[in-house]
Amino acid sequence: MPHSPHLPPLLLVADQVAGRISLLDLPDGDERAVLHHRHLAEHAGFLALPDDLVACVDDRAGELLVLDPYGPGAGRPLVRRRVPVAVPAEHLAAAPDGRRLAVTTGLGRNEEAWTGLLSAVDLDAPDGAVAVRVRGRTGEPGVTVLGGPSPLVVLRHREPGELLVHRHRDLMAAPPSCPPVEPVQRIGLPDGDGHGDAHDPVTGRVFAAAGSGVHRVRHDGEGITPQPPLPWAADGRTGGRGYYLRLDPVRRTLWSCVRGGPTAPGQWPEWTNDAWWHRIDTGTTGRLELGPGLVFRLAVTARHIAYSRVHPDGDELILLTAPTGPGTRPHITARLPLPAMSGAPRRGGTPWDGVQRRAVAASPGAGLVAVSRGGHGEVHVVDADRAEPVTTLTLPTPLDDGGHLALITPGDGAHADPVGR
Repeated sequence: MPHSPHLPPLLLVADQVAGRISLLDLPDGDERAVLHHRHLAEHAGFLALPDDLVACVDDRAGELLVLDPYGPGAGRPLVRRRVPVAVPAEHLAAAPDGRRLAVTTGLGRNEEAWTGLLSAVDLDAPDGAVAVRVRGRTGEPGVTVLGGPSPLVVLRHREPGELLVHRHRDLMAAPPSCPPVEPVQRIGLPDGDGHGDAHDPVTGRVFAAAGSGVHRVRHDGEGITPQPPLPWAADGRTGGRGYYLRLDPVRRTLWSCVRGGPTAPGQWPEWTNDAWWHRIDTGTTGRLELGPGLVFRLAVTARHIAYSRVHPDGDELILLTAPTGPGTRPHITARLPLPAMSGAPRRGGTPWDGVQRRAVAASPGAGLVAVSRGGHGEVHVVDADRAEPVTTLTLPTPLDDGGHLALITPGDGAHADPVGR
């Protein structure tokens, strides 16, 4: 689809509890399309694909959906493809060209891991989109899909900690009935504490966050080669670890939030949070204090990084000016207060069980940030460049658990981060 500078930014809003996905124009909030009875796999999130397409998993129907957000405005349906995959979906990733994907399975609404099914997908197979299910280890594995002449599916496991490498073509050739598969390569990781995956298509590196640091491997022909890990410590700040990791494709920088402080979930208001970054091409690493409470996912704009912080004394959206050249470093440009959530986490309780949360989204091709107000059916839209609110959008469902968001602008290059967010 040719890109047009006249096309507006769009916002996908998923209420995974109510089973609704809305497509909204920004900034006015006009609804272009809606999908009913669609329950987004929130942990796997939305995955940007080339040509302004977006993939996600319907966790109840067991389908990978390829969405065409600019389709409804041109007379095309929002859903371009539906491909059966195994659920509950834990993580979703694609090769850089967007053709080959992988979906891992996790706990879902269960107390312990019960399925080790891995779905491999080829969206452009000769006879149309094809998906294959195979069986590996149970757990909550992360996943990345590496491109090139021999695309690889790299699974990141926690217990025992391992990276398991499969050839995508071997997975696609598997027979029916969910056969067990053996990896072509294994690389050890620390046990039990792996959270967060990123993939840089330019260098072929895969990054896995663990308590001991960010572990790295590099795609090297038919396999992957380990490299020294990156420490969480930087700028004289030590302690803690990152539970989320993502690639900023604009500045080719890794970002995370390093959490420290007491380990008890009930003491979450005392958790410390630092923005952590690593510039891939220069090797520069740093940390910057964000404040106490719950900080988790982040969003990448054209010129800023956005974090939402939840705390009993008040929630806020934190905007960091991202580094733009050698010697420049991130700094906080704004702390914008957010209206309180009536079902927000409280002192003494956990910040994730039976409470409301916030989702945050942005486009690397624009300056807007969207952040949800779980339980209230609201999404606040902010202009990061001006550090000021633009509007508040009201949805017909409450967005319990915070919902999930994806902000799209034409040709924004978001697919250069090929891991679902």
